[in-house]
Amino acid sequence: MSDFPQPTDWHMLIGGEWVDALDGSRADVITPIDRNVVIAHVPNGKAEDADRAVKAARAAFPAWSGLHFKERQKMLTKCADALEANIDELAELTALDTGNAKRTQARPEATMLSEIFRYFGGVAGEVKGNTLPAGEQQLNYTKRVPLGVVAGILPWNSPLMIAGFKTPAALAAGNTIVLKCAEDAPLTILKMAEICSEFLPDGVLNVVTGKGSVIGEALVQHPDVDKVSFTGSTSVGRHVAEAAASRLAHSSMELGGKSPNIIFPDADLEAALDQVLLATRFARQGQSCTMGSRLFLHADIYDDFLSKLVEKVKGLKVGDPRDEASDIGCVINQKQYDLVQEYIDHGKAEDGVEVAYDGHDSLEVGEPGFYHAPVIFAQAKNDWKTSQEEIFGPVLSVIRFSTEDEVVEMANDSDYGLAAYVFTGDLGRGLRMADRIQSGWVQVNQGGPQVVGQAYGGFKTSGIGRELSLEGMLEGFTQIKQVNVKIS
Repeated sequence: MSDFPQPTDWHMLIGGEWVDALDGSRADVITPIDRNVVIAHVPNGKAEDADRAVKAARAAFPAWSGLHFKERQKMLTKCADALEANIDELAELTALDTGNAKRTQARPEATMLSEIFRYFGGVAGEVKGNTLPAGEQQLNYTKRVPLGVVAGILPWNSPLMIAGFKTPAALAAGNTIVLKCAEDAPLTILKMAEICSEFLPDGVLNVVTGKGSVIGEALVQHPDVDKVSFTGSTSVGRHVAEAAASRLAHSSMELGGKSPNIIFPDADLEAALDQVLLATRFARQGQSCTMGSRLFLHADIYDDFLSKLVEKVKGLKVGDPRDEASDIGCVINQKQYDLVQEYIDHGKAEDGVEVAYDGHDSLEVGEPGFYHAPVIFAQAKNDWKTSQEEIFGPVLSVIRFSTEDEVVEMANDSDYGLAAYVFTGDLGRGLRMADRIQSGWVQVNQGGPQVVGQAYGGFKTSGIGRELSLEGMLEGFTQIKQVNVKIS
């Protein structure tokens, strides 16, 4: 496949209007499928554009937060219906915009987006308070009230899914929102906004484009932004959290990961193979913070399981993400391509390493696209750079272990704590491992993606706060007001 659509001009959504940057500047959007192809032009927003988006959200907040929850529920459900009707278009655009393969990643992501909108529409009435039994002469009660204006700062790896984590939860709770698109992948979010804006009052949902260091920073620093919801790297997340905290704004961070993927010899090994492959997130080019990038294999099954996994990986096709036959697409840009290659080169230079698989040897696609194939390092050590640092590419370190205590220690020997995967035939051990592993999300005998309604978030430097769930909405997008009334 080589045909690309003609470049189109897109605009930002501010206060219900599609607008250019105030200074008129624009930026090119390049598809990772072909670094020479510009697929769109978007406004290069600045601080003044952030300001007018925040003002629009603030102006819309009183009426939106004052609605009966049923009204917000109806609108979010209409958004869900419309997003569902446009899944194929969103999937096609995601493949073009992000490089994620349409069949394995882009379509499931677009599907999940509509499901999340439907879920949060359904729980909009659960933003409830409590009463205190304070006697006949007192009415003491709490209200959960929205925070106000939310700034949602999105990454480029799965923008639709992450926008789903933030947007409908914030809106269902009565907030208004300004989304800042990832500079490298803005189009799917603009399309989502185009679909949803038909059903939402002006200013409730606003979307801006531009550099994170400019318009993103302006949102983080803006005195009228009540909550910053950020998804991205831990290094940037530290700065965002510090900046928000300096003005006592609310914030939540969903950051990096280096997730352990642990296989015991008593597991159903044939079933585990497919689930481990899911957990590697190779179908997302490894560009996932939940990637099970450290594969711990028990010594008794190490060689056999690894050889079978390699055969599975060999069957994956790296190709044009728009092609339904492709299992793996391309990484986002030249910077990320080079960074992944640096880690591959570093891993190959480690003392004692065995390259169990390098898909680049048989790669059928390449320049001018940013294509990386899976690489599997065997006989890896847990203290290697490739085992400790988040690569955000399809690179797997396979580490041998002998005892439960040993693998727990290695699994927890990480700055990160986002996800973990455990495969065992002993349910007691599975539950025990789930308790002992220091991660915000542990799966036992499965390796799939997040489930709508689960409390998703990390421990340690993997983040602060929870998303995708009722409790995440309540904790992340509301605050408690106490009211005491003397009756007589």
